[in-house]
Amino acid sequence: MTTDHLLSPYQPFDDDDRLVIEHAQGVTLTDVAGHSYLDAIGGMWCTNIGTGSDEMADAVAAQIRKMSYSNPFSDMTGQPALDLAAKLAELAPDHINHVFFSGGGSTAIDSAFRLIQFYQRSRGKPEKRHILSREDAYHGTTYAAISIGGKQSDHSDDFFYIDDIIHHLRSPNFYRHGRGMSEDDFADDLVTDFENKVAELGPEHVAAFFAEPVMGSGGVVPPPGNYLAHISKRCRELDILYVSDEVVTAFGRMGEWFHSETLGISPDIITSAKGLTSGYLPLGATLYSDAIHEVIAEKGHNRYFGVGYTYSGHPVSCVAALTNIAIMEREGILAHVQEVGPYFMDQLGTLSDLAIVGDVRGSFLMGCVEFVADKETGGGFAEGIDIGALVAEEAQRLGVIVRPIGNLNVMSPALIITKEEIDQIVVTLREAIVAAHARATS
Repeated sequence: MTTDHLLSPYQPFDDDDRLVIEHAQGVTLTDVAGHSYLDAIGGMWCTNIGTGSDEMADAVAAQIRKMSYSNPFSDMTGQPALDLAAKLAELAPDHINHVFFSGGGSTAIDSAFRLIQFYQRSRGKPEKRHILSREDAYHGTTYAAISIGGKQSDHSDDFFYIDDIIHHLRSPNFYRHGRGMSEDDFADDLVTDFENKVAELGPEHVAAFFAEPVMGSGGVVPPPGNYLAHISKRCRELDILYVSDEVVTAFGRMGEWFHSETLGISPDIITSAKGLTSGYLPLGATLYSDAIHEVIAEKGHNRYFGVGYTYSGHPVSCVAALTNIAIMEREGILAHVQEVGPYFMDQLGTLSDLAIVGDVRGSFLMGCVEFVADKETGGGFAEGIDIGALVAEEAQRLGVIVRPIGNLNVMSPALIITKEEIDQIVVTLREAIVAAHARATS
């Protein structure tokens, strides 16, 4: 089977070695050669209810037969989009009751970026244009989203980025940047960093702050202490919008529909995708507050939000999301995550005794193992030793899929995972780490 014609996301041009998956059921993947794997990364942080659901297939098929598409622009819409918007308003924090649909997480972020501009101009403050984000953040791959993101590896010299109005604050990675400090002191330091940047730019010029409640692709970084709660409070005081990027953390991954309020965050905008449909169909949603809507509506009068996608509120995708949510409610999946999530993190923590495991971090069903050559200093492996990839290769050989990101392995299994399957992940990962360590030092 040739893979010559397909360019995959983030595919190295000098490496065409790809695992080709033919079948997926629940938490198990099967490749074209018939080998099966436990999928510990949940597709791409997204297969929340697991794959292969007959109920989802039947709902999607029925909607295709009933109405496969309807014009989402201006004076038309489809009933599924209306129903899903109402359901999301019900699940979201009380002050967030409005929804704009797009095709995925990146476009949800892009739409938020544009909505912020529209809102600030509508209230007569066009000078509030500057955006604050953080180093190590990942917010998607459109031009605006990748610019808002702060992962150094994503900002290569091969592309251009928005760099005049987007600014990146320090990373909240306590393991990497908080050595010699208490977690609370590190959190306070990050808040001071935020305040200093706002003072430098002038609060009258700062439009919004973007943050994932728990960083995903930037290394599964939970916020230290009450850092984000303090930032949320300061945003309200300084008239800065708070955007909570819940593309990964929403819809059960942290045991709640949305994780923001659990952390004491009061967002003005929430972006979501991934678990919204459990990856069955593409869909993104930008949820925003009554306060934003009221300002824009008051200034309406022949003005309109000039952002739209052919597949905004696609009826089949919206039915997939509604069915996904119904399954989660009926099956008690949030309660299941609240039970198995801490077990997952506790079991991952047992890997800390291994010689090259520097840090194990995460929350509920988002986990990360960071590898180091020197546990005392946190020093990495020599150039040319891709330790994360080596561990992932060994784990795949043993029947478990984890995601390598540099010197990390990240995991985000389907929310239906059992304790027995968690044990399988951890036992396999231990063996894979030992084998990869031997390869790296041979």
